[in-house]
Amino acid sequence: MTMTNGLARGVFALGLLSLASAACADQDAAEQESSSGSDWRLVWSDEFDGDAIDPARWTLEQDCWGGGNAERQCYTAFEQNARIEDGHLVIEARLGEAQGPALPAHMRANATEEERRATNTQPFTSARLNTREKGDWTYGRIEVRARLPEGQGTWPAIWMLPTDEYYGGWAASGEIDILEAVNLGEPCRECRGDVENRIFGTLHYGGEWPQNTYQNRETTLPASADGEQDFHVFAVEWTEGRIEWFLDGESYGYLTQRRWRSASEAARGRPYAPFDQRFHLILNLAVGGHLAEGRNVGGVRVEAFPQQFLIDWVRVYDCPQDLETAQACAN
Repeated sequence: MTMTNGLARGVFALGLLSLASAACADQDAAEQESSSGSDWRLVWSDEFDGDAIDPARWTLEQDCWGGGNAERQCYTAFEQNARIEDGHLVIEARLGEAQGPALPAHMRANATEEERRATNTQPFTSARLNTREKGDWTYGRIEVRARLPEGQGTWPAIWMLPTDEYYGGWAASGEIDILEAVNLGEPCRECRGDVENRIFGTLHYGGEWPQNTYQNRETTLPASADGEQDFHVFAVEWTEGRIEWFLDGESYGYLTQRRWRSASEAARGRPYAPFDQRFHLILNLAVGGHLAEGRNVGGVRVEAFPQQFLIDWVRVYDCPQDLETAQACAN
């Protein structure tokens, strides 16, 4: 979920600085094993057991840009949009007009004074959290246990963007989408049971927008007993030259370096570019936008809001016997 149309969202360099602030505080969580059942080692986590969102781990973004996808939300730091409740991170999208910066913080840094002062107004509020400079990694396994919202116009995402943009602006430096879904529960002719139940894992790469492209893999969520969404574990294994997606421990697809590239001059002689640099994690719930509004019954069904994206925990693992490539721990 990033700066243009389509399924946009976007290794583990062992984030030792993050380890000092996070892993030590999670000794109980450190005993947890990866759902892959292999030799991955937990190095960073948030179990959301505290009373508030931990600022040592997460930054709450604040802007009304629309994600570059014509989304309809302002991202805020308000408790109504992001909070800890009953051991979960709650990201809640709500109907209600808000005004804020027209550009996100990373774009304002290089903007003109007029652009920095510009504001935008949106009909919804929601939240987007990132771990930039608090959790940045090159290669590893990331797992997030979460329950996704349903309804026309909902767009939850778990994804990663490059921290340093070594190969240039989006998407030359890549993007890794661990999980995206839109409009779950809505009518869908091409879906099993005629109900939208698809999830996607996606890589964005190539040149800087608009000379970028993407590839994805998809699967379907299993039906729940009561018709409501269940919690699932969404994961990605990122090793040198390969990225693989998992739902509840089962692989549903992968891509290798033969299928991606970076058009950057800096990528010359680097066969794994752009997915060989450190990335950070992002959790957000968007409203509307090109992808969500262009599918199923179309648009945004305002009466379906508020909607909640619930995250039970986030866990990041490295491969202690192969810190260089992480290939020794791959499934």
